[in-house]
Amino acid sequence: MIDNDFQISAEAIRKRIKVPEHPLWPELTADEKKALKERIKKLLDEQNAVVVAHYYTDGDLQELTEETGGCVADSLEMANFGTTADADTLIVCGVRFMGETSKILNPEKRVLMPDLDASCSLDDGCPIDLFSKFCDAHPDHTVVVYANTSAAVKARADWMVTSGIALPIVEHLKARGEKVLWAPDLHLGHYIEKVTGVDMLLWPGSCVVHEEFKSVALERLRRLHPDAVVLVHPESPDAIVEQADVVGSTTRLIQAVAEMQEKKFIVATDDGIFWKMKQLAPAKQLISAPTTGEGASCESCAHCPWMGMNSLQNLEELLLKGNNEIVIDADIREKALIPIQRMLDFANQHNISGKYQQQS
Repeated sequence: MIDNDFQISAEAIRKRIKVPEHPLWPELTADEKKALKERIKKLLDEQNAVVVAHYYTDGDLQELTEETGGCVADSLEMANFGTTADADTLIVCGVRFMGETSKILNPEKRVLMPDLDASCSLDDGCPIDLFSKFCDAHPDHTVVVYANTSAAVKARADWMVTSGIALPIVEHLKARGEKVLWAPDLHLGHYIEKVTGVDMLLWPGSCVVHEEFKSVALERLRRLHPDAVVLVHPESPDAIVEQADVVGSTTRLIQAVAEMQEKKFIVATDDGIFWKMKQLAPAKQLISAPTTGEGASCESCAHCPWMGMNSLQNLEELLLKGNNEIVIDADIREKALIPIQRMLDFANQHNISGKYQQQS
């Protein structure tokens, strides 16, 4: 439930978000792209650097990451990868909170990002000053924050979770009789609240990508494709989640496409995920859930504009200049490590991964 005594609304949160324009990277010929990738591979090798990329980034980046021994995954496995990678430098292709998480877990390593302005509407919509007041108003609640938050917000939390591990952790807390204060994604929090029945207070934030999926348009699309399986990320509004055949994290949705017998899928999450889905199941048809229809603004059009700030071009520039390093205050890093490490320990104990492992 939303705390009506805490005076901040979803509308006030949305007004804080400044959605960037989708960057327009120069079109590359096949030969230009091949040469660029070879230069990047050489620079990575020279600097003992490895790339960690999210499923929502550009397909060329995901491909390069896998070709160079890096990690393409959701934010859970991205967080875990750097701790075992034999590299001096981690290059995080994603959004800023992912880079911060990598630095929190790997303070001895240099952590770089192609663009430090690559933020997230959930992160931007949960500033530490307001969030601290929210926590202070409810000292009897266990504070659980989604990975899509700043290092400072994580430092104020008891647990950090990703979408792939949120349900089992909240069920664990419920079994211990704990009440949960959740931030920042309202839709994911509400989904967890419904599934678990836990006593939960919700911060009123949302993802600009998943917020745009339109329920009436999705109903029409389902009628046009009655044989399609509907895959939905739980950051989506209730009216979208209720139409899903499979609800889950990016890893869970990829697993569904790879392993289910059906040949057609309607996908309600960032369309950057299609690269991995097509890699694993090239014969299957993927249809993006609609972001058009009544009330549509299409600020993101099913692709995160901040994720779009990562490219092969600015990855090469980053390696040449060595700038855009993630720096976190030592006290904040130490405090933020506690809820992240709790999640990782829980994931290891329960064998939960954020990376899809193809069955042999």
